[in-house]
Amino acid sequence: MWQTRAETMSTNTRDGHPLFAALYDGLGAFAERGWMGRRRYRLLAGAPGRVLEIGGGTGANLPHYRDVARVVVAEPDPHMRRRLRRKLGRARVPVEVSEAGAEALPFADGSFDAVVSTLVLCSVSYQGEALAEIRRVLRPGGRLLFIEHVRGEGSVARAQDRVLPVWRPLFAGCHPNRDTLGSIRAAGFEIGALDRFVPPGPFTGLVPHVQREAFAP
Repeated sequence: MWQTRAETMSTNTRDGHPLFAALYDGLGAFAERGWMGRRRYRLLAGAPGRVLEIGGGTGANLPHYRDVARVVVAEPDPHMRRRLRRKLGRARVPVEVSEAGAEALPFADGSFDAVVSTLVLCSVSYQGEALAEIRRVLRPGGRLLFIEHVRGEGSVARAQDRVLPVWRPLFAGCHPNRDTLGSIRAAGFEIGALDRFVPPGPFTGLVPHVQREAFAP
C-alpha cells in the first residue's frame, strides 16, 4: 500500500530511535560543556519574542533561552521527547512541548518571531517541506536561527557521499551530505555572512558546520 508523505513521516518517528536517544546526552557532554554550549549560547542570545524550536531532541538548548516570551519545542521522537520533558526545569522561560515534526507544523501562519534549528535539517525526512513550513509559521521578517551540518566541497563531499549508508543509521537519519544552505535559500530565506567551522574531534572533518540567522522576507 502506498503511503502519503505524512504517513511516512509518522512511521519514521513513531518508534523513534531509543538507543540514540539514550546515548545522546552522554556522547555530547564534552561538546556541550565546551564549543557547542558556547555556540548555542551565542545563537540564542538574540532570539526574540515567540520562538519555535524544531527537533528539540533532549533539550540541550533549553538553558540558553533568555529574553523570549515563550518557546514551543517540537520533537516527534518519543524517546527524545521523554528526556526533553525531564529538563524543562532548566529553562528560564515558559516552554511548551509539541509532538510535531518539522514537515507538518500545527501552527497558524505567522505564529512565531523566530524558529530555531540546531543539527536538525540534516535528519528531517523532507527538507524542502520542513523549510516551507518554517517559513509559513514565521511572521514576515522573522528569523531562522540555525547551526547545521552542510555539504562540504571536493574530497570532503565525496567522502560524505561514501559514508552515508553507514552514517545515516548510526546517527538517527543524519545526512551529512545535504546541501542545507542551498535548501534554505531555495525556500526563500535571505542569509547573511556565514560562520563556517569544523568541530574538534575525530571524523568531524566529514561534518562541516555553519551557524547563522536567515530572514523570511
